Amino acid sequence: MKTLEVVAAIIVKNREFLCMQRNKSKFSYISEKFEFPGGKIEKNELKHEALMRELKEEMDIDIIIGENDYFMTVDHLYPDFRIVMYSYLCQVNSLEFKLNDHMGYKWLPREELSSLDWAPADLPIVEKLIKEE
Repeated sequence: MKTLEVVAAIIVKNREFLCMQRNKSKFSYISEKFEFPGGKIEKNELKHEALMRELKEEMDIDIIIGENDYFMTVDHLYPDFRIVMYSYLCQVNSLEFKLNDHMGYKWLPREELSSLDWAPADLPIVEKLIKEE
């Protein structure tokens, strides 16, 4: 089974979290689910640098992310692949972005995060965010 190493940004503005809705997918278990934005790490790429690149590609935004912004790692087994996801907490003051790879988004406070239909690999991040309230 293929293992994908990916990075995800937990973007926070005014105590609200950016929740991105995935486009339709051939994999029903992630199709149109909510997630934290990010993507695959390329060979010889540092994790936080991969995340900055992915956010530029997916959303046309520039966010400075450092290794000290690390939040948690999720190791999740989907039916067709395994994903190891490194997440980073990113504070922003203002954020304008484009939906290049997603169908929608929501800004939600911590206490409303569980109201969304999240991709399974993102659920541990949501749970930790809610607990740290």
